Amino acid sequence: MKIGILQTGHFPDALQPDNGDYDAMFRRLLGGRGYDFETWNIVDGDFPGGPEDADAWLITGSRHGAYEDHPWIPPLEELIRQIRTAGRPLVGVCFGHQIIAQALGGRVEKFSGGWSVGPQSYELEGETTTLNAWHQDQVTQLPPDAKVVGSSDFCANAALLYGDRIYTVQPHPEFTATMIDGLMRERAPGVVPEPLLVSARARLDAPTDSERLAARFAEIFSKGAKT
Repeated sequence: MKIGILQTGHFPDALQPDNGDYDAMFRRLLGGRGYDFETWNIVDGDFPGGPEDADAWLITGSRHGAYEDHPWIPPLEELIRQIRTAGRPLVGVCFGHQIIAQALGGRVEKFSGGWSVGPQSYELEGETTTLNAWHQDQVTQLPPDAKVVGSSDFCANAALLYGDRIYTVQPHPEFTATMIDGLMRERAPGVVPEPLLVSARARLDAPTDSERLAARFAEIFSKGAKT
């Protein structure tokens, strides 16, 4: 089965030697399941020919906002709608979660409550789940047929399900404690309030439920055509 990774941003250059880029993180997270992967660097204007270029799709995180004026965002939204019409499974993480909601009629905004950083607890499909977060933007208005399947006190729309083939989450199951620590050094200064970083550093060693999310993603992907 071929998973198409739509990469909508790049991990900081200084952190890539040890961690790889966003697509490499998802290849590790989803490894051992017999998938073939192909990456399209959407953020650099590299697009697939259409939904048929992969059996299932995944949209990564990004430092960009879904509401920002970038030339690659409108065609990405159109591709999302085409993937849905074609019935191909689609998973979105963080920015991916947000851009899918926006493309299907929802709203994404810079959250007035500020940032969420490091391990966070969510009620996700009936289970308490710990995952790493790194975001300020949130889905604040749901698309017409989105079902909320995960939330926290800070993030009401933390996971959304559209039918049985589109599943999106705000937190980052692909992020390890090392990656969050690196982001706090590379991207947080002057952006994320220092007290929040201090609190996040104190929780970095908390175990996360990333493997549970990987299994859930695989369940969504399994609904696509296998080749």
